[in-house]
Amino acid sequence: MAPQEDRASTRPVLVANGESDRMVPSENTLDLAARLPRGELVPLDPDAGHGGIFQYHDEFVTRARAFLEAQPDD
Repeated sequence: MAPQEDRASTRPVLVANGESDRMVPSENTLDLAARLPRGELVPLDPDAGHGGIFQYHDEFVTRARAFLEAQPDD
């Protein structure tokens, strides 16, 4: 998302990416998580590529479930 298009979401957002992702630079992931008021970053695994959530699915699912369970019901 380019800064001029930044329409910050008020919803909680879990941001995940692999540190070795060749398609989405880590800087973009860090920037996105920082610009979202309720963004939460899944730590970038140094060995994870673009499919990091699949490479490390047990860890990701545990983190994603905790994130979702912590959200209030709307």
